Amino acid sequence: MPAHTCKVVILLSGSGSNLQAFIDAVANGGLNASIVAVISNKPAAYGLERAQKAGIKTELVDHKQFADRESFDHTLAERIEAYQADLVILAGFMRILTPGFVSQFKGRLLNIHPSLLPKYPGLHTHQRAIDAGDSLHGATVHFVTEELDGGPAIIQAQVPIIKNDTEDSLAARVLKQEHKIYPLAASWFAKGQLELKNEKVLLDEQSLPAQGFQFTD
Repeated sequence: MPAHTCKVVILLSGSGSNLQAFIDAVANGGLNASIVAVISNKPAAYGLERAQKAGIKTELVDHKQFADRESFDHTLAERIEAYQADLVILAGFMRILTPGFVSQFKGRLLNIHPSLLPKYPGLHTHQRAIDAGDSLHGATVHFVTEELDGGPAIIQAQVPIIKNDTEDSLAARVLKQEHKIYPLAASWFAKGQLELKNEKVLLDEQSLPAQGFQFTD
């Protein structure tokens, strides 16, 4: 367990609602960590404004200014390392990261995906769950590996799909749970309870089941 306060860098591309959940968790003592920077690849991302309002340093690394994914990821990695980040959080960061970037931060790079992985990797997860006639949907916090949305799960929140659910109504209920489980997973990491070892998730040195810890509200 690190003797110092866990330094967190958050990457985002949009409004930053999960960033706000992290800011709130730090403020209320649920997450013993310091958000040292928020970095966006989009200049108009509202998440940058949220961070600035909270007194958090922000940076823009605009992917459109780079010739290819590798050069963008190389610069992004340099900026993250400049903050000596212990943990990197993808909070609606809409870029597919190169294997080189992922391997550099492996074991300290987390993502949240709006489905009960391994179901529905990729996009449009809420509509896909509705179209499939599923009774349960949810969100998964996982370690990031080279396989897109394929890293081992840490924690899942289950959300029932109810009659007449739309993509938007289901997404809103899933998002509420995301705001609970993502800072919780980060708090385990910050306390030294959570680690990725031999491609498996260990919580308090115990291997978690494949779908991760189950959270129900």
